[in-house]
This record gives sequence, structure tokens and C-alpha cells, in this order.
Amino acid sequence: MTDPIESAIFDHLNRLAPGKSIEPSDVAKELQPEQWQRMLPKVRGVAVGLAREGRLIITKKGKPVDPNAFKGVIRLKLPDAPGDDDPA
Repeated sequence: MTDPIESAIFDHLNRLAPGKSIEPSDVAKELQPEQWQRMLPKVRGVAVGLAREGRLIITKKGKPVDPNAFKGVIRLKLPDAPGDDDPA
């Protein structure tokens, strides 16, 4: 069974242009609009797990952070696809 938070994170990210990011609160507000603040720690926790697996990148001020040691406002983005850095 797929985790609804994980699904919501990837649904949000897949709607964006490559390299763009989202705030965890965007996902929390989609899942529980009335009580999104309560959902936010769960979204961040799932994001940390996905980052540890290499399926997601957590950024702060546009730079990747260690999923085991960060504080404050973060954003979530998909890892770059292999070969994205190659000139066309």
C-alpha cells in the first residue's frame, strides 16, 4: 500500500517543471486543509525518509541539506535525472 503523504509529495513534484521545488506545507494543506499545521510534521518526516532513500532532495536556501541534520524552513525537490547535466 502506498503512503498517502508520499503520494501527495510526488504528485505535487511531478506537476512542476524539472528542478522546481515545493514547500512541505503545500502538501500538508492539500491533505488536511483545515488542520494542515498538525499534518506538517508528518509530511516532513516522510520527506526525510524519502531523502535518506535518495528519492527526494531536501533544500534550504536552494542548497541540498543533510536529511539527518537540518533545521528551519525547507523545500522539497526531485533528484536530477541522470544525464541532465550533459549539454544537448
